[in-house]
Order: sequence, then structure tokens, then C-alpha cells
Amino acid sequence: MSKKIPVRRCVGCQEMKGKKEMIRVIRTPEGDFLLDATGKKNGRGAYLCPSRECLDKARKNKGLERSFKQAIPKEVYEALE
Repeated sequence: MSKKIPVRRCVGCQEMKGKKEMIRVIRTPEGDFLLDATGKKNGRGAYLCPSRECLDKARKNKGLERSFKQAIPKEVYEALE
């Protein structure tokens, strides 16, 4: 039996892709935003393709804001760039 690959939706392009090939942005219980390279940290996560177009789309359609139901500091977008 083959192992199932976890799939997540990009907040930019809305495409479903493998969890491993995406960037995870998390909001910690304290309310901080971090880029989670390991995918193991605790917190609410949102996923983004590692492409410039997806980042621009996510910024334009407020994909991260919707995922976290709050405003996203511009430092988070700068870190993603």
C-alpha cells in the first residue's frame, strides 16, 4: 500500500499541491507570525507556493488575511519575499 501524500491549498493560486513543496506561514498562540520550514511548529498554518506570482496573488486577494482572520503585518510579506 502506498503512503498518502498530504496536500494543501495555496492561499495565492488556490491550487492543491504537496505539503513538502510549499512554504508554511504560522501564527503562534502568542499571535506572532513565523515562516515554518519544518512544518512541525505549533500554530495555525497557511500554505503558499514558493513563487513570486503566488505571493503577489496572496497579497492581492488577501489570502493570508482570510486564513488567519486578521491583518497580516507587512514584515511577514517582506520575509516571504
